[in-house]
Amino acid sequence: MYAISLGDDGAELCPLEPWQADEFLAHVDRGREFIGQHNGLPDIITDLESSRAFLQAYADKTAADTGRIHGIRTDGQLVGAVIFRRLDVARGTAEAGCWLEPSAVGRGLVTRAVRTIIDWAVEERGIHRVEWVVSAANAPSIAVARRLGMTKEGVLRESHPYRGKRHDEEIWSVLAPEWRAGRQPS
Repeated sequence: MYAISLGDDGAELCPLEPWQADEFLAHVDRGREFIGQHNGLPDIITDLESSRAFLQAYADKTAADTGRIHGIRTDGQLVGAVIFRRLDVARGTAEAGCWLEPSAVGRGLVTRAVRTIIDWAVEERGIHRVEWVVSAANAPSIAVARRLGMTKEGVLRESHPYRGKRHDEEIWSVLAPEWRAGRQPS
């Protein structure tokens, strides 16, 4: 299996596949409460069967060229993931997302990993617009959007029902020309 280096600290980005369901479930279990603050993943991944089904759904998206999932590893251990929830090559749009378990927070892993997948989407797949949809209460994820040079387009007020409460969601995006301009050395 291939791995893409995320920097000098040994962190790597690797595809996640259904045969890794045990490891994926263990990762979600380690971060269940933390991840679940803003992300419904822990409500979906509850056992080995649901873990395998989730990874299979992304394997199917990969095969159909409509989505992707990659794990973030440090010292060989799965500590998070980045995804393209949606990938529409014909329209030139994608929606990226992420999560980390608590042990991996604060090291820039998500920013580096998302930068890698956006580079791929823009340069290899011809994606023109990458979106980032985030709970307005998720300050760390909003900080990632800012570090990536995304623009806040608006707030969808009380648009997302989650765990019995309606939450505001922010929409952030970056367009291919902006992305390329931001990637140029200064």
